[in-house]
Amino acid sequence: MWEILYYILLPIILSSIVFYFVSVFIAAYCVYTTILKRKTKEQWGRAVSDQSANHLKMDAIGIEWQKENDAYKEEVHIVHDGLNLYGEYYNFGFDKAVIILSGRTESLRYGYYFARPYSDLGFNVLVLDPRAHGLSDGVYNTVGFEESKDVLAWVNYLNETYALNSIMFHGICIGAAGGMLAITSPDCPENVVALVTEGMFANFGESMKNHLIERKKLMFPIMQAINFWMKVYTGHSMKKGPINYIHKMDKPLLMLQGRKDNYSLLEYAEKMYNLCPSKSKRLVLFDEGAHSMLRITDTKKYDLAISQFMKDYFN
Repeated sequence: MWEILYYILLPIILSSIVFYFVSVFIAAYCVYTTILKRKTKEQWGRAVSDQSANHLKMDAIGIEWQKENDAYKEEVHIVHDGLNLYGEYYNFGFDKAVIILSGRTESLRYGYYFARPYSDLGFNVLVLDPRAHGLSDGVYNTVGFEESKDVLAWVNYLNETYALNSIMFHGICIGAAGGMLAITSPDCPENVVALVTEGMFANFGESMKNHLIERKKLMFPIMQAINFWMKVYTGHSMKKGPINYIHKMDKPLLMLQGRKDNYSLLEYAEKMYNLCPSKSKRLVLFDEGAHSMLRITDTKKYDLAISQFMKDYFN
């Protein structure tokens, strides 16, 4: 009896376990490369990435802003980390600028939508094709890590090219993470003065987990396997993110957060807010609006939060 268990059932059980884990790692590879790897230059281009009604409305409003201000547009380009990176700088002649940092799958065209409150407040506007998006080079989205270094390269470009007293960041989702890592970096120039975030996750692993839960695809150890592939290809871990850096944030911070955001959860936003040592910080909550959908849901409140933040901390 024991010989049957040892020589027949045990190998079957062990083979099943091995097969399960191999299958999980293969599935994790597929998930990772689908979500964070750009396979062709056409993927994650400048066109709107989502055909839902709200995204199309945001795109139309953004294009309207761009057309109004096309005369102020300057095509800009830098080379950083061996990558050609592209953007558009709307130079209204002000001595301050905002850099709009888009989320995953979005490029500078997405940034148009968030530009109006800043141009109305007297800011020049830089919208970007992040690495692996739009016209910019790159293969992997590194969920804010390498993107934050790109952002600082853009800051250096602005400082070398234009006479600016101050620069600030407005980041959405992964753009918010990149902005937080950039502004808390020891290499961040002094004239980077503030950060506005929408839907900033604690770390991308938490956001990914919530996506998989929503799709009923969370299983052990898929998150560990996805993180394994990210480390292989980028050297970074999904287990780290803004929550590991926000304790260094001593500049003005405005966090815009939706109560119904299912990916960047309110509980983590509140934890990060409490960890932030800045004496000039504000957390504004929206009762309605899904992830990255706060401004289109309540434009008046969104823009008022930004203008009040500027009035309180920069005038």
